[in-house]
Amino acid sequence: MNPHPTRGSSGDCMRIGEIAKQTGLKVETVRFYEAEGLITAPTRTGGNYRVYERAHLDRLSFVKRARDLGFTLDQVRELLRLADDPDGTCEDVDAMATSQVAEIDRKLADLKALRGELVRRLDSCVRGPIADCRIIDALAPRAG
Repeated sequence: MNPHPTRGSSGDCMRIGEIAKQTGLKVETVRFYEAEGLITAPTRTGGNYRVYERAHLDRLSFVKRARDLGFTLDQVRELLRLADDPDGTCEDVDAMATSQVAEIDRKLADLKALRGELVRRLDSCVRGPIADCRIIDALAPRAG
């Protein structure tokens, strides 16, 4: 599957609502990805409706999956550029994926620390009046 659409490719034609539904994206997100250049502009009908082809669907699905995996828009652009070069090697993609795994590991460590802090606060809760609540106290701004 090539995520890069080409004009005049054969395939199903659909309007923006249909392509949004098929990709699990919001209509606004499809428009945003088009404005950002992640997909080529679709052709338009005489009534100025966007008409998307199968290649647009494939590319948007690629973008959505990459975003679901936590890649930034700039990283998605680079992944698309790499995907558009069938003679390239996987080295750059592997490096990006390795970097993303490290970022996920960092986020997991942060979440584990946050969870630990919240559990400690819950464990110290005496279930008394709000004035004595340790969680509310931890959230309140510190004076001076």
